[in-house]
Amino acid sequence: MCLAVPSKIIEIQDSLARVEVDGVVREASLLLLDDMKIGDYVIVHAGFAISKLDEQSALQTLEDMRSILAADGTRDGASAADV
Repeated sequence: MCLAVPSKIIEIQDSLARVEVDGVVREASLLLLDDMKIGDYVIVHAGFAISKLDEQSALQTLEDMRSILAADGTRDGASAADV
């Protein structure tokens, strides 16, 4: 199963972005999307940003994921980035 976690673009260099979620920073290719800017939220799959999300949807999804992880009880200290 694959679960997409919204990630915020914090840096862009050419077609490569650094994205962050809950303090975890990863690299993602922006080759599949146009006009991406620092501060945009994207869904990353297999190292590629595959879609852009509006900030409200991204933040709500992250909050929902955190709530689910907290309710699980078996993953103390887990963040949305751990999914």
